[in-house]
Amino acid sequence: MMEGFIDTTAAVSNETRIHILAFLQKHGRSCVCELEHSLVMGQARLSTNLAILKKAGFVSVEREGKWAYYALAPKTPLHTQLLEAISALHVKVPCKVDACVIKGEG
Repeated sequence: MMEGFIDTTAAVSNETRIHILAFLQKHGRSCVCELEHSLVMGQARLSTNLAILKKAGFVSVEREGKWAYYALAPKTPLHTQLLEAISALHVKVPCKVDACVIKGEG
C-alpha cells in the first residue's frame, strides 16, 4: 500500500508528466505520435514518462496494429484527486497534432 502511494505521488512530481496528463485531460485518447508531435518531445523521453504514468496507475495503453494509444485511466480515488489538482493548475496545453497524417500513415 505504501509503495503504491509513493509510486502514485512520485509520478506527478515531474513537470513533463504533468504536461502529459494535462494533455490527455484536454484531448483524450491519443497515439504516441500525436503526443510526441503535440508536446514536441522525443520518443525515448515520452516513452519513459508514459511507462511511469502507466505503472503508477494514471494511464492505460491500447495497441492497434503498430499504434499505441494512451488514455487517462485513474485506478483509485487518489489518482482522481491528483488529476483534479492538475486540472486546477491550468497548465497551458498545446493543440493536438494529427501526426499520423503528417507522417502519411493515417
